[in-house]
Amino acid sequence: MAYSELIKNFEKVRAYMREFYVYGFKSRTEYDVRSARSYDDERRRLESWLGDCMRFTQTAEGKKVFLAVDSREARRNPFYKAWKAKSFTDGDITLHFAIFDVLHTPEVKKSLAGLMDEIDRLLPSGMIFDESTLRKKLKEYAREGIIQIEKDGRRVLYSRSPDTDIAALSDVIDFFSEAAPCGVVGSFLQDRQPEHDGIFWFKHHYITQAMDSDVMAALFEAMHGHRYITVDNLGRWAREVKTIRLVPLKIYISVQNGRQNLIAFQEKTGRFRSYRLDYMSNVRIESESCVKFDALRKALCQAEEHMWGVSCGRSSRHLEHVEFEIRVADDEPFIVKRLEREKRCGHVEKIDENHYRYTADVFDTTEMLPWIRTFICRITRMSFSNRTAENKFKADLQEMYRMYGIDGGDGHAVQ
Repeated sequence: MAYSELIKNFEKVRAYMREFYVYGFKSRTEYDVRSARSYDDERRRLESWLGDCMRFTQTAEGKKVFLAVDSREARRNPFYKAWKAKSFTDGDITLHFAIFDVLHTPEVKKSLAGLMDEIDRLLPSGMIFDESTLRKKLKEYAREGIIQIEKDGRRVLYSRSPDTDIAALSDVIDFFSEAAPCGVVGSFLQDRQPEHDGIFWFKHHYITQAMDSDVMAALFEAMHGHRYITVDNLGRWAREVKTIRLVPLKIYISVQNGRQNLIAFQEKTGRFRSYRLDYMSNVRIESESCVKFDALRKALCQAEEHMWGVSCGRSSRHLEHVEFEIRVADDEPFIVKRLEREKRCGHVEKIDENHYRYTADVFDTTEMLPWIRTFICRITRMSFSNRTAENKFKADLQEMYRMYGIDGGDGHAVQ
């Protein structure tokens, strides 16, 4: 069978894209989840979308393929192309264009019978669509907003929805498509506009989150309706997929690495937990609404006072205390301003003219370590209730001293 770029099940494509580009592009011999034939078919499919961004290198293990995107040249997310490849039958595409050949302007309004007659005249005698098929297609397009349905007495009339002029919003759409959640919507709008280079460049451009757009859209829909969801989740170290029932509450997006996490409540455990969107699949929105959705949101807002990242902890009774002091020179008020600006919780206290203390009670101290390290040359004292995290911080510091031959640090080493 000849290779086809068109797809039916996006989740299958998403799994390959995640395996190839997020967790590392494997060689043909290393990828043993599916057959070699499946590997070749999916690899060619991805190359048809991402060919301009793919690079190759030869190693002892064989040919390796990787993704290389220069934001100075590629201003549009190449992963959006995957969402624009769809599978359809000859009948689907023929009926689509036949409908819009008849309803060529918003002023043309036809009843179902009238539209059937016009389509029959347009098409060859060998291709006939029944009334039920046409009605279903029109209802589908009405839900998408591209067909309008109105009543004229007893008659139901169908017409094409008027176009919206978005030319003046081209810069807004360009920014939205690359920076906002579900930015693929903006990419579809861009396709309606004349090609242009755009005005935005991104130093940190997290393009792989495009693969999770359908998961995120389903979560937003569930949150809007206060609905439960059932979702398949495969953690990074998990051996098998688990199906879990959740109340989705908020989505957190890291500005440091672009990672997207869902904060949800799991009634089975009675706890808030975070789930990475790239580990989630097959989101099913249930018909049942969560009557305590607002109360859960309020409880999460209270928990956020002790969240540095996405760790929600078990309860406020299991908080970890973090405290460290920094030394600031007389001409360095910007250090204090940065400390105030970047702290997500806790508070800053002035000890004397040159020393400040930061204290916080958080669910997970380890989430804070990368930020605390940015003050490493200024920290004079520190105390964590999580002794494991504190010992790790100091061990890393000693290893740095060893690597640079400092042999234990100077007189300002952390106490």
